[in-house]
Amino acid sequence: MKKIDYKLLIAVVILTLFGLLMIYSSSSVWAEYKFHDSFRYLKLQSIFFIISLIIMYIVIKIDYTYYLKKANIILIICFLLLLLVLIPGLGVVRNGSRSWFKLGFIAMQPSEFMKLSLIIFTSKYLSNNLKEIKSIIKGVIPILFITILAFLLIMLEPDMGTGLIILVTTIGLLFVSGVELSFFVKIMILGLMGLSGLIIIAPYRLNRILSFINPFNDPLGTGFQAIQSMYAIGPGGLFGTGLFKSIQKQFYLPEPQTDFIFSIISEEFGILGSIIVLGLFAYIIYRIIKTALKCNDLFSKFLCFGIIFQLSIQIILNLGVVTTLFPVTGVTLPFLSYGGSSLLITYISIGIILNISKNNVN
Repeated sequence: MKKIDYKLLIAVVILTLFGLLMIYSSSSVWAEYKFHDSFRYLKLQSIFFIISLIIMYIVIKIDYTYYLKKANIILIICFLLLLLVLIPGLGVVRNGSRSWFKLGFIAMQPSEFMKLSLIIFTSKYLSNNLKEIKSIIKGVIPILFITILAFLLIMLEPDMGTGLIILVTTIGLLFVSGVELSFFVKIMILGLMGLSGLIIIAPYRLNRILSFINPFNDPLGTGFQAIQSMYAIGPGGLFGTGLFKSIQKQFYLPEPQTDFIFSIISEEFGILGSIIVLGLFAYIIYRIIKTALKCNDLFSKFLCFGIIFQLSIQIILNLGVVTTLFPVTGVTLPFLSYGGSSLLITYISIGIILNISKNNVN
């Protein structure tokens, strides 16, 4: 029994504590206006943080092979939750998406749990069928079918950002498992065709694409968030305007404590602060890669890489939206954005990595 990777744990906690600070900074004005309590979002996220720490501690104690045995059950439960959340009266609509269960003052997002459960199931599938993975029909199609089914259910909410993360994570795992490169070219072509179809059947997605190309075409509508995000990042300069001194959080950038929290970080801490945050993200990914490369069995190796892909894709998508490199997708920034489900699942993922680093490395 080795010690857990304390360097990874410390980096995660530091990033989360900084996230709590920035959630208060970015949300205090909005929370005071809406709820007459400037600390509302800080208090709620602090509760989520404590719960996440406790659950992560429990997860660290659970041998990772437990997930290998229970992968099918975990996946079935997550599919049931995705179905139940679509039922009016059970699922709660937020920002046009029926993707939440309301549990008192806490809201749970089933698609967040599906992200991790599909990583666990795919890791089990690949570790048990590695010899057949060279065959597209026998090896690849079964896991792609399950992934696309999860993607379609999430799209019914709709939540394209989470759906894309699930798809790309599975494709990443297939890549490291040794699937031929020609397959990924075909997948990319089919993906572009499918994405075009999704845009055609839902005009609001086309509006997002157009506003992404030139947000000033509709500065008070679909381009509003992108423009306000740029207005936050631009004045930050090298050292920023200073903590709590953001202008864009003064009712310009809508609910900046969620998807656009990095805009406020850039405004208040400048390029230097942004580089430090990105450095912490890079260090966390590096520590997980280091664990993955030292794993003794295929399941734990695939599990680590799945979590690496999921975290990396989510970070890239969020930062791409904030800097107007990508259209708005509604993806949170891990450890930093306000959101209980996202924080909880991310901490469970880190707990699994810490258990693997303790029990199953060379």
